[in-house]
Amino acid sequence: MSKTKILIMAMLLSMVASAAGVWAAKRQKVAPSYAWTISEPLGLHFPGTIDTLQYNYYRTAIPSLVSHAYATTGNYGAEGQNQIFFERSATSDFFFEDALEAWLPSVATQVYYNTRIPMTLMSYTFGGNRYSNQDRFKTEFSGNVNKAIQIGAAIDYLYSKGSYDAQADKDFTWRLFGSYIGDRYELQTFFNNYNMLNKESGGITDDRYITDPAVVQGGVTKVDTKTIPTHFSDAHSQIWGKEFYMNHRYKVGFYRHWTDSLPDTVMEMKEYVPVTSFIWTMKYKENKHMYLNESGSQDTKYFDANYLSINGSNDNTKMWKLTNTFGVDMLEGSQKWAKFGLSAYAMHEIRKYTQTVDSISANFDPESGLTPIPEGMVVPDYATENVMWVGGQLTKRNGSILTYDVDARFGLIGPVVGDVSVMGNVHTRMKLFGDSVRVSAYGYFKNEEAPYFMKHYRSNHYVWNNDLGKVRRFRAGGELFVPQTSTCLNAGYETLQNYAYFGNDGLPTQQSSAVHVFSATLDQRLQFGSFNWDNVITYQTTSNESVLALPKLAVYSNLYLNFAIARVLKVQLGVDCNYYTEYYAPRYNPATMTFHTQQEQKCGNFAFMNVYANFKLKKTRFFVAMTHFNQGLFGGNNYFSSPHYPLNPRRLQMGVSVDFTN
Repeated sequence: MSKTKILIMAMLLSMVASAAGVWAAKRQKVAPSYAWTISEPLGLHFPGTIDTLQYNYYRTAIPSLVSHAYATTGNYGAEGQNQIFFERSATSDFFFEDALEAWLPSVATQVYYNTRIPMTLMSYTFGGNRYSNQDRFKTEFSGNVNKAIQIGAAIDYLYSKGSYDAQADKDFTWRLFGSYIGDRYELQTFFNNYNMLNKESGGITDDRYITDPAVVQGGVTKVDTKTIPTHFSDAHSQIWGKEFYMNHRYKVGFYRHWTDSLPDTVMEMKEYVPVTSFIWTMKYKENKHMYLNESGSQDTKYFDANYLSINGSNDNTKMWKLTNTFGVDMLEGSQKWAKFGLSAYAMHEIRKYTQTVDSISANFDPESGLTPIPEGMVVPDYATENVMWVGGQLTKRNGSILTYDVDARFGLIGPVVGDVSVMGNVHTRMKLFGDSVRVSAYGYFKNEEAPYFMKHYRSNHYVWNNDLGKVRRFRAGGELFVPQTSTCLNAGYETLQNYAYFGNDGLPTQQSSAVHVFSATLDQRLQFGSFNWDNVITYQTTSNESVLALPKLAVYSNLYLNFAIARVLKVQLGVDCNYYTEYYAPRYNPATMTFHTQQEQKCGNFAFMNVYANFKLKKTRFFVAMTHFNQGLFGGNNYFSSPHYPLNPRRLQMGVSVDFTN
């Protein structure tokens, strides 16, 4: 059966199920559903969303639209790096998985639900043809055992062959999660498991297959993208990960009693008022990275050094860490005088690192063709770190005039001795031109140790043993949001001292002198009846482009109509465009799954456009989109977001998502 028939059948079935779910919900008197996320290290709650929005649903199937300036290897579910600097995460302890951040679950992205009645969200998206098909199936279930206990599970399976040769990836994640919200005791917990398998092409061998195909094809302008030569044909990268998390909170307080009078009835009422809570958070995370290339000739030709083998690569790097945090929290609003929350905590972490085994150096043969490991580059097979921080939080989350949160922590034991991290946000409302607007300010100061693997690493093609100083970062910025005009302006400034990054040779290095970054983003939404025009414009500049190159201007523009057919079928019909200026985009390194600087090829100055139609009927969403529809027509043909990795050509994509509320 064809995918189109499957999609039509799924849509019809989901419509019937949605109607039945709505009818059943009307028969039951239930409280409204809500969702929340939590923050580290103490598990503070923040409002979350249930993924049922129609708006821009099609964007979830376009890999280059993770950000409006995104350097990627091109395929759905593949590696990428956000080029909007203020949206980019810092290098993590296990930097190999940073390039897959957009596709990985984490504490920050885990959503907990209180749905009162069981909820199942299911979606399926696909596109391309049988040689370049892109499929993703997601399902998430959540249900309440009672008003306090919630359990859930989720599966995300992504398989994409890619538009170019040796580009396929297969990503599979599954999660179990649950919560208990009682008067005295709270628990949030989850278990994540993920396996991300990506073929590594090394990029195409000649960019002219994209920019000027007639030159390399004897005058033929039409290109079969699957026949474009790539550097690798038998190389893979794989990331395995497991993460177990639980946050416990025991609240000490008192009962507040009052009476509630009804006709002919006086009821005694009581409410538990927590004053102080005691917190224990435990997180265990385990990771493994593998780079495998079965073609020795391709491997040695692509990389400059071969330390362990000239017959291909089989690099394996592992890490696990166990984090325990103990805290005490004076709760905001527990007494009239308690206008803010105040917390103190201590956090201990043990980390274990395992490197690729070196069985060559002890008996190195100069005639082997291998590259000798330089003197002083001895990296241990195993290493263990014990680290500890103490910190505190000051928060005010209730109130219409002023809210704020501040977190400060200091390193005490292990390599983090002397580490300092202070982060804060403040929000207020004020009158401007007679209207109420929201004004926010944010900032941080960090003086932190560089990750272990950026200091000590061994593999077939890369060995380093660096003495990196602590990285100092200072950021300050603000945001103005005017709801009446749907205008949001965000501007900020950051200074980086001892900035650690991957240089032109793919090796970690450090810039001792300061690097300054300024960024400003305007998010403006215009509406005239059914006509809508949304624009996000970011300007950013850096003081040292050889160390940190960024596109100066990035624009995402979305022009669409919003209307309803027969008052029940909601439609969003439009066209969008993503554009950013030329810059020396980072180059992807398949052996380490990192993006590093280069000064050889600029990327950008092209328009990536999509025409789409989003629909929503009751609890069913579906879309049809022609992505990169302007390819070969207008907007430029230099559609590389990272050197030698072109973006997907024009393709038809579809998807359907159903909220099965029982």
